[in-house]
Amino acid sequence: MDAQGRGRADDVDPADQWVLNPNTGEYELRLGPSAPQPGVPSPRKPRSSEAAPPARSRVEASGRSRPETPGRSRPETPGRAVPPRRRRGAPEEPLPGRRGRRPAKKASKGRKVLLWTGGAMAFVLVAGAGAAYFYIEHLNDNIASVSDDGASTGGFSKDKAINILLIGTDKRTGKGNGSYGDAGSVGHADTTILLHVSKDRSNATALSIPRDLIVDVPDCPTTQEDGTQKIIPGTRQVRFNTSLGQDGRTPSCTMRTVTELTGVKPDNFMVADFNAVKTLTSAVGGVEVCVGKDLDDPDSHLKLSKGTHTIEGEQALAFVRTRHAVGFGGDLSRIGLQQQFLSALMRKLKSNDTLTNPSKMLDLAEAGTKALTVDSQLDSIGKLKDLGLELGKLNTENLTFTTIPVIDNPAEKVKATVVLNESTAPQVFDMIRNDVSFTAVKEKKKKEAAAVAARLKGTKAPASEVRVRILNGGAVAGSAQETLSWLQNEEGVTKSENAGNAPAPLAKTTLEYAPDQADQARRLADLMGLSGSAMKPGESVTNDQGLPAMTLTLGKDFEGAGVSLTVPTKAPEGVDKSTADKVECAK
Repeated sequence: MDAQGRGRADDVDPADQWVLNPNTGEYELRLGPSAPQPGVPSPRKPRSSEAAPPARSRVEASGRSRPETPGRSRPETPGRAVPPRRRRGAPEEPLPGRRGRRPAKKASKGRKVLLWTGGAMAFVLVAGAGAAYFYIEHLNDNIASVSDDGASTGGFSKDKAINILLIGTDKRTGKGNGSYGDAGSVGHADTTILLHVSKDRSNATALSIPRDLIVDVPDCPTTQEDGTQKIIPGTRQVRFNTSLGQDGRTPSCTMRTVTELTGVKPDNFMVADFNAVKTLTSAVGGVEVCVGKDLDDPDSHLKLSKGTHTIEGEQALAFVRTRHAVGFGGDLSRIGLQQQFLSALMRKLKSNDTLTNPSKMLDLAEAGTKALTVDSQLDSIGKLKDLGLELGKLNTENLTFTTIPVIDNPAEKVKATVVLNESTAPQVFDMIRNDVSFTAVKEKKKKEAAAVAARLKGTKAPASEVRVRILNGGAVAGSAQETLSWLQNEEGVTKSENAGNAPAPLAKTTLEYAPDQADQARRLADLMGLSGSAMKPGESVTNDQGLPAMTLTLGKDFEGAGVSLTVPTKAPEGVDKSTADKVECAK
């Protein structure tokens, strides 16, 4: 040891050199005068046909030399469900330099916590990846990706709501996983969650999709191992979990199945196998869960006494896999257990015990980037960091876990599968499509919602006095004429006219009106089932007779004349839900 007590250069742990600056909320490199320069982990060891690029650190980038740090390699994982993984060998952005010492506005403790908070396994990945920006090149090399085959929106946007599809497979891959899952499984969609994050980032919904839900799997264009394209024929009335792995289907097929089922097109997907649960829980030092009774499940190898336990690694995997020991012993009971686990993982990530520990954050970034396979639109640390910062704006009390409402399959004598509960499932899908929170959000949002709802309150003009021009702004062709005929012939709105196509398409149907037309607007909203958010106070336009009229623009959400466009404002009765900030005990 030298005078600084540091030891040799190659004995230095890089995590020990990074210190949290309380003024900025960022990690900074702090070295003593005679301390050796810590290295940045290098990319994986190249194959024999590749040239090995020299490892570089932030110090080297500035022209100062230091000993190189040995690289790390990652074995390839065979399997049909996920084609050979494409590796990223170079960062999409330059390594950031050391921060200057100019004064910075001090962030609140709560704000700093939120900036690093994500949501479940995938949220842990992106939050950890964002924190670990100081060795981007190494982490980029950890990332594995497969094509989205055109099934996504093209990737999340910072100014829009975000929909991420999280897929857990039952594939037996990795060390120590031989005793888990189906020995012959090609990697089905065993656990699937559609994470919806609101446009304003004030709330989110994690919607679990039962693996045994009967669905129609559509035709799936997929990228094969040799790079060629192949369309895998769809199948009707099969288990949801066969949307991945079966017949060579890739995650993009699961994405298409979810779109057809819910009407929500995911922006990105992330796929994890058994190892993800083990490595991520170990990286954060375990998560705390609660069980309301003694649990002993020989199939999942879970054995816990009643009470609170901190679990990680193999025990954490056993916890999320057990089903015979909880509830009715089926997959729906296991979903509840998994939701409780993910909530606990979020709370642990949010804790200062994780956020202020550089070594733990490094472990988290390392484990996270190795644990998941992402789609081709989300294949770099830069993109993951941006997603992590968006997810980090969430408050756990406004992240709701729920499950698609289902009932036992009436076609079966021995109940093994489930089907949609048609009385409640459509409302749940509508809420996600229309960015409606399952939880109460801030008081400001409540006041805004009340103001919007107030647009529907007041007197309504007779239908014969409603004067409106109808535009097609994204609905199917002929919708404007269909609506005109319906309003005139069935609802008595005779002062209406078809004004053709709108200048630009709209996602949602809107009704613009002048202040003195509010009573007409309320009547038309009542007839068409428009919500307060669809009503846009503004200006009137002149119709073909030279008289002032309202403007009704039919958006992509329009489903036909007479079909209500009212957006649900709360979850239907009987839908189970929980929020990530609360500790619940499994029973």
